[in-house]
Amino acid sequence: MANSSSALSATMSDRTVVQADSAGPILAALGTSGTWDWDILADRLYIDEHFADLYGISPEETACGLPTEKFFQAIHAADRPRIRIAVAGILAGAELFSKEFRVLTSAGVTLWMLGRGQCHLNANEQPVRFTGLLVDVTERKRAEERLRIAQTAGGVGTFEYIDGFATVSVSEQFCRVLGLHPATVLPVQTINGVLAESSALLVPEPRDGDIPTSLEAEFLITRQDDGTSRWVARRGEIIREGAGYRLIGVIYDVTATKQQEATLRELNDTLESRVEQEVEIRQKAEEALRQAQKMEAIGQLTGGIAHDFNNLLMAIMSSLTLLQKRLAADPAVDRLIDNAMQGAERGAALTQRMLAFARRQDLSAERLMVPELVEGMRELVERTLGPAWSLELAFPDDLPPVLADANQLEMAILNLTVNARDAMPGGGLIHIAAEQREADDAGLEGLTAGSYIALSVVDTGEGMDADTLSKATEPFFTTKGIGKGTGLGLSMIHGLAKQLGGSFTLRSTLGQGTQATLWLPIDHSAEIEGVTLSPRVEAEPRPDNLKILVVDDDALILMNTAALLEDLGHEVLEASSGEMAIAILRQNTNVDVLITDQAMPQMTGTQLADLATELRGDLPIILASGYGDVPSGSQQRIVKLGKPFTQGMLETALVQALKPHSRV
Repeated sequence: MANSSSALSATMSDRTVVQADSAGPILAALGTSGTWDWDILADRLYIDEHFADLYGISPEETACGLPTEKFFQAIHAADRPRIRIAVAGILAGAELFSKEFRVLTSAGVTLWMLGRGQCHLNANEQPVRFTGLLVDVTERKRAEERLRIAQTAGGVGTFEYIDGFATVSVSEQFCRVLGLHPATVLPVQTINGVLAESSALLVPEPRDGDIPTSLEAEFLITRQDDGTSRWVARRGEIIREGAGYRLIGVIYDVTATKQQEATLRELNDTLESRVEQEVEIRQKAEEALRQAQKMEAIGQLTGGIAHDFNNLLMAIMSSLTLLQKRLAADPAVDRLIDNAMQGAERGAALTQRMLAFARRQDLSAERLMVPELVEGMRELVERTLGPAWSLELAFPDDLPPVLADANQLEMAILNLTVNARDAMPGGGLIHIAAEQREADDAGLEGLTAGSYIALSVVDTGEGMDADTLSKATEPFFTTKGIGKGTGLGLSMIHGLAKQLGGSFTLRSTLGQGTQATLWLPIDHSAEIEGVTLSPRVEAEPRPDNLKILVVDDDALILMNTAALLEDLGHEVLEASSGEMAIAILRQNTNVDVLITDQAMPQMTGTQLADLATELRGDLPIILASGYGDVPSGSQQRIVKLGKPFTQGMLETALVQALKPHSRV
C-alpha cells in the first residue's frame, strides 16, 4: 500500500499546509474553519483543533482518529443525504469534492460551510485517503440572501441596525411601508413612533433572558402619510458582535394576509360549528350502531339460551308423557304430573318468546285481514282489560291484507293492550288503529321498499322517559316490578315484526302516553323468507311398525325421542352424529323415516338430509329444531317439527312426512 498507517501519522499542521496550498487563494482569503484527513482503509478520520471545536469533539477523541460517521453527524439533516452521495462519488473515483452545506455547531448555531477535498489513490489506483478543509461562508450566504430579498421582494423594505445606535440604515421601500418620507437613514424613535402599541419594531424581545437569533414578529402600525392602520411583518437575523449585536432584516405589509386570516377564522368557526353538528350526528349514528350490535348480541345469546331450554323441556315433557302412561291410575299422582306438564308448557311458551325476540321462532304465516283479526279478539281484549278501560278501533274499509302468524300477532296485540292498561292505572281509552304506509314515508331504517300496514296501539298513560324507552324492547327489561312481568313481551313483538320483514316502533313521552306500532308487510306473495305457510294436514291413519332412525347430539333428547316412538309401536335406530347416521343408513336400507336435529357439530341436520337424499332419494325426513331459520333450500323436501314437541306432534309429523306431496 502506497500510503500506510505510518504515513498517516504526519502532523495535522502538515496536512493543513498541503490542503491550503491546493485550495487556492480564494479559500485562504475566506478563512479556514478546519481540516480533515480520512484514512479510508482504516476507516478513521483525523481532524485539527478547529474542526474539533466546530464539531464539539474533545482532544482525547481526536488523538486516535474518529469513526467517519462523526463527519456527517453535525451536517444539517436536509443536506446530509446530498453530502453522503457526493462523498460516495469521491470514493468511487471523482477527482474533486466541493460542496456547500449547513452544520449545527456544538453551541447550537447553524453555519454554512464550504467543503473542499480530494481523494488519494495507491499504486493499484484504490482510494486510500480523503483529505480536505472546511471554510465558514455563513456571512457570505447571509449577504447573498439579503441581496436576493432586496432584488426580488418588490414590496419588501430592508433595514440594518447596530445595537446602541440611535439611527437605522433603511431602504426607500422600508419608508414607503411605514408611510414615512423616503430616506436612507432614520432615527429609531421615528420608526417606533408609527407603532400602534408600545413596543419596539427594531429591538428583539428577549427569550429566557437572552437575545434570540430570529427577528420574526408582526406589528400593527399607523401610517404617518394617510393615518391608516396596517399590519407589517418583520423578518431577519441577529448577528452577535462582541457584547453587542447587529440586526439585518426586512419588513413588509401583511394587512391583506391578516384580513384573510380573519375571514378564515370566521370560516373556521362556521366549519367547526358544522363539524360539531356532524360529530353529534355521527355519535348518534354510532350509538345507534352500538345499540343494534348490542341487541344483536343479546338476541344471539337469548336464542342460544332458549334453544338449550327447549332441549331440557323436551326431555322433561316426553318423560312426563311416558311416565303418566306407565303409572297406575292415581288421582294424586296424575295431578302432580299435570302440574309438572303445565309448568313445562309455560316454560316452552317462555322460550318461544325468547326465540321470537332472537327472530328464530318457527312462524306459520297466512293471509290475514287485520280489522277482522282485531275485531275477532275484541271480546277477549275487553274482558282482559276490565271495566275501567274502554277500547276504540279505527280501520279504513280498503285496508289490504298482510302475511303474518295469526296466533303470534294476536299475542302481540293482547300484550300491547295489557301494557297500555298498566300504563293507565286509573282507567282510560286505548286506541287501536291501522293505516297503509309506504316504506319511504315510514322513515324507518331496515325496512325494504314497499307497502306496509302500520298497526298502532295508543294510550294516554304514564309514558316513558328517554332512558326507559331506549331499553323497552330489550329482553327481560320490565317496569312492572318483580313477579309481574317477564320483560319479554315487547322484545317478542320486536322479533316477530323483524322476522316477518317489518318493524316495531315505540314513541312515548313521560306523562303523555305511548304509541306502539307494528309495521307489517302487505301480502303480495305466497311466502316471506324465513316464514313458511302452514299446510293443512288432514286426518290420516296412524302409521305403525315403522323403522325410524333418530339423530340428535343431545343424549337426553335422543333417548326420550326414541322412547316416544317406541311407545307408538315403532322400531328405533339411534345415532348421536350425522356421520354415525350415514353409516347406519348404508347398513340399513329398510329405514322408513329419518328424524334429525338441526344444530349438531360437524354436520347439521340439513347437511345430513342432503347426504341421506343422495343415498335414498325417497327417504322421508323430519327436521326437529327449536329454531325457525332452517335453510330455505331444504324446505321443499323436509317436514319441520318444532322443539319442544309432544308425542302427538311427533305422530302428526310422521303422518305428514309419509305424504311426499304435502312436505314443506
